[in-house]
Amino acid sequence: MELQDCIEFANANPVCYIATADGDQPRVRAVLMVSADETGFYYVLLSPKQVCQQLKANPKMEVCYYNNPPSLGEARQMRVTGVAELVDDPALTKKVAQDRSFLEPIAGQPLEPIMEIWRISHGDAHFWTMAAVGKEVQRLPLEHVKF
Repeated sequence: MELQDCIEFANANPVCYIATADGDQPRVRAVLMVSADETGFYYVLLSPKQVCQQLKANPKMEVCYYNNPPSLGEARQMRVTGVAELVDDPALTKKVAQDRSFLEPIAGQPLEPIMEIWRISHGDAHFWTMAAVGKEVQRLPLEHVKF
């Protein structure tokens, strides 16, 4: 398993679930990933949302991608764990705001001023399939990539 496998899986399954910590309470929500490449996994979040305050207080984040196949036997998920960093890239922010302009009516305002782009550039990725059921309990190695 290589980093490129992780990048391809994330880009093929961009709806993912981000977990953060709110004090001692985990919080999970679905998001639409911006992209993944050799520099990291990118997510756009809106600054008024609690998720941004949670990441600023504790930038540790885990993201779960799931392929949602027609048959459960083909199910595969990838968990990416790392420390999120706020990306200061005005050109990327502008591009993502244009790409996601369809969300402006839902947000009730232009996205660009309230967008925050977060990235996990270093961490661990773990793949899971139905064949792995029960192996975590036995501490058998699952597909793993450190990046």
